[in-house]
Amino acid sequence: MPILHLIALTLLALLAFAGNSLLCRAALAHTQIDAASFTTVRMVSGALALWLLVQLRARGTARARMGQGSWGSAAALFAYAAAFSFAYVQLGAALGALILFGAVQTSMTSWGLLRGERLGALQVLGLVLAFGGLVGLLLPGLSAPPLAPALLMMAAGCAWGVYSLRGKGAGDPLQVTAGNFLRTVPMALALSLALLAQARLDTTGVLYAVLSGALTSGVGYAIWYAALPHLKAMIAATLQLSVPVIAAVGAVLFLGEALSLRLLLASAAILGGIALVVTMGQRKA
Repeated sequence: MPILHLIALTLLALLAFAGNSLLCRAALAHTQIDAASFTTVRMVSGALALWLLVQLRARGTARARMGQGSWGSAAALFAYAAAFSFAYVQLGAALGALILFGAVQTSMTSWGLLRGERLGALQVLGLVLAFGGLVGLLLPGLSAPPLAPALLMMAAGCAWGVYSLRGKGAGDPLQVTAGNFLRTVPMALALSLALLAQARLDTTGVLYAVLSGALTSGVGYAIWYAALPHLKAMIAATLQLSVPVIAAVGAVLFLGEALSLRLLLASAAILGGIALVVTMGQRKA
């Protein structure tokens, strides 16, 4: 793949990942849509977009298979999406993206430790630094985030970590992702049905949810999977450190959010710590 093409694909994918936080926060803070409805519209839109991508890629070849994926992975994907939406009712986009990313990387690193992986001294330092940044972010104070939504976003990050770990070697990434999204649809519909009394919809909120599902989730994941085989593992992992930063810049520019000193210091500690863990781990490998 030409280098400029690869750079463009990678940049688009990272913008899409950050865009999920911006779209969800914009919808839940500035429109009337509720979190359950946002989740449902996002999952349905993502499933339809991925189905279409699978069909387009399969033109002229054998019939596309939508049966890939699993119910276990779909449950983890749905848990991520639902907790993500409910957390963003109160959390700012920048803060939510930081907590989410920290939880994803921490959960995946913890799983590796449970499986017997060993960390070097610098990796241990990085893990302590990242965990300390997360604790410092959540400690009570005037600029502390509300605890319940922060814990929900941490749960979303852990669920995404589980989904990522289950997806390693599961088959064709696009078809597996499409199959998993399709399986989340009945789960999302059940959530909306259970919370039907609280359902609120408006045109702008639904549009944001469709964009989040079809564009920044469905198409975004497809672009990332197209670029991923051409990126070294360390580069791919390190590039994802930019997602909370992109989300923070977007939150300031488009949502009018302010960045507190606590958030900036916590970001430096969490992202710097994770960078140590990832880069040292890949060098050791």
